Amino acid sequence: MIVIGLTGSIGAGKSTVAHLFADHGVPIIDADIIAREVTEPHSPAYDEITARFGGSVVNSDGTLDRGSLREIIFHNPEERRWLEELLHPVILERMREEISKLDAPYCIAVIPLLLETEAAEFVQRILVVDIPEDKQIERAKLRDKSTSSQIKNIIKAQLPRDQRLTKADDVINNAGSPDELIKQVDNLHKKYLQLGA
Repeated sequence: MIVIGLTGSIGAGKSTVAHLFADHGVPIIDADIIAREVTEPHSPAYDEITARFGGSVVNSDGTLDRGSLREIIFHNPEERRWLEELLHPVILERMREEISKLDAPYCIAVIPLLLETEAAEFVQRILVVDIPEDKQIERAKLRDKSTSSQIKNIIKAQLPRDQRLTKADDVINNAGSPDELIKQVDNLHKKYLQLGA
């Protein structure tokens, strides 16, 4: 089985692309979903995060306030590194476990920071979802209710667009219509089925 690492900057449309692959019956392993699972209240990671940052990162229902946490780590590189060192090994281990249970020609591993961390050695091909920065900011603002400056800070913390594209085995251009996006996914699905056969 081939593991395709799906990545791209904030607001590029990774989730939309993952859903389109899922429509073809392709197994999707999503790092963000696993990150939520491993930081549920009273998990070891949750306890470490709340011990370090206190009540400012906890919602009234006891869950992590991801918005507040994001604000802290994107203004403080040292805290971001601490959080990544805590969570990335746990998330990647869980992804390995999930992948080992699959029986399919290929699967999609959605890893937003795949190229920044270069830690997912189980990924065999890199698929980048690409979008111009102005569209990216527009989409991320709508989705996350964040400001342009918050999103620009996140973009700055990620790999520059040109470097991301040079590391890609495959690229999906998400600047066009939904139909164009579907067509690109369909074509890659056929290609990956052949590679995984």
